[in-house]
Amino acid sequence: MPKCIKLDTYPADSGNLTVFENIIPGPIRRVFYIYGAGQIPRGGHRHKKTWNALICLHGHCKVNVNDGYEEACYVLDDPSTCLILEPEDWHTMEAFSQDAILLVLSNEYYDKSDYIYEPYPSPSTISKAYSE
Repeated sequence: MPKCIKLDTYPADSGNLTVFENIIPGPIRRVFYIYGAGQIPRGGHRHKKTWNALICLHGHCKVNVNDGYEEACYVLDDPSTCLILEPEDWHTMEAFSQDAILLVLSNEYYDKSDYIYEPYPSPSTISKAYSE
């Protein structure tokens, strides 16, 4: 299952500094961001080897995750909160606020053969809802 962590943040009169380092395995090889998505869901896949770290820099969105055993829904609404997705985490992002900017940091370059689009069957465990 994914982990939702608080990033190290250093407040000051001149503004906050939030640091992302040593969070996912290996170097960061790909960075992208999603904005203007509105109510259109994004994602709908998992990976063979890629780890992703999601940070909603502005606004908010929901991330639904299924690892084949459990389902969970995370609300990202704080730029000092980071959701770590392991390769086996099937995920969709949705319910973007109009001002949402979702930053994604990845430890692998884009490779379409790394994507698995077939979802897991619904797990037999009870779904959990998380909010930071």
